[in-house]
Amino acid sequence: MMMTSFAYDALPMHVRFGPGSVQNLAEEITRLGLRRVLVLCSPEQSETGELIAKALGDLSAGVHPEARMHVPVEVARHARDRAAELDADGCVAVGGGSAVGLGKAIALEHGLPVVAVPTTYAGSEMTPVWGLTENGRKRTGKDPRVLPVGVVYDPELTVGLPIGMTVTSGLNAIAHAVEALYAPDASPIISLMAEEGIRALAGALPDLVADNADLEARTRALYGSWLCGACLGATTMSLHHKLCHVLGGTLDLPHAPTHAVVLPHALAYNQQAAPDAAAAVGRALGSADPALELWELAGRLGAPRALRDLGMAEPDIDRIAGQVVANPYANPAPVTQDGVAALLRAAWAGQSPAA
Repeated sequence: MMMTSFAYDALPMHVRFGPGSVQNLAEEITRLGLRRVLVLCSPEQSETGELIAKALGDLSAGVHPEARMHVPVEVARHARDRAAELDADGCVAVGGGSAVGLGKAIALEHGLPVVAVPTTYAGSEMTPVWGLTENGRKRTGKDPRVLPVGVVYDPELTVGLPIGMTVTSGLNAIAHAVEALYAPDASPIISLMAEEGIRALAGALPDLVADNADLEARTRALYGSWLCGACLGATTMSLHHKLCHVLGGTLDLPHAPTHAVVLPHALAYNQQAAPDAAAAVGRALGSADPALELWELAGRLGAPRALRDLGMAEPDIDRIAGQVVANPYANPAPVTQDGVAALLRAAWAGQSPAA
């Protein structure tokens, strides 16, 4: 195989993986030199947050169960004030992208290190990417300060994840790997991780639809989400993520389901312009048309396939397309107003992607 020049940054964090690994969380906190951490979670995860705070004992400064999707700036400010009030020197983010995103907002403002305990497959814990939503606009950026210093992956914590959230969260993770394969800063290392991550998740999700409590399948899915998240953290985001950020920030559409709907259409948009990436996704899925296979996989898994079912109105299509093309960014195929509008129209209606 001919090897080309590339750059790759290894993520500077410590990872614990495996069933029961959350029992080592206090040891991880101590290893990092932290003495008093604030447990962050969403209201839906407050019971899990309380259990983890109790397990941490004197290392816990309390629980802040106010994480919200897309990290509204006012929620981030309140959390930062709460951390300062409690004299916390770190945070433990328990849950999915909302909790980890809130931890990142605190890290960005106060420099407090974050330890992530994922209970979904969002993958945010593997990235230095932060996002904040203000006045209907979601701003994102990269900053090494927000990258969690430690991650504890315990598949047992994902067993209670409802099947609908399991499926959309898993498809969200697959989207990270798909886009990493055609990123301008892709590398052979990332491509290996991306293909393996897609394969692991695409194989695990149907097993979880059949048996939501299958711990072995949960372990494979969490492994896949780790790889897919690491791919996102090491590469530049393109059309898919830009679309989802605008849809989420402007219309407040649910994060993971939006990724699940947009993914096949964004890949179809880029498939011909990125044949090597499409081939890698195809190998992972066992299909010659990976965009169509992702759309059909979503159907078999019972995932949403239409943006209108998530709350988007048809008149929003042109407005969203305008925002998506307003600022240039890297993408294999040219990003045009007409092209993005056509993509959104198909995704809004739930049509099969046209490769």
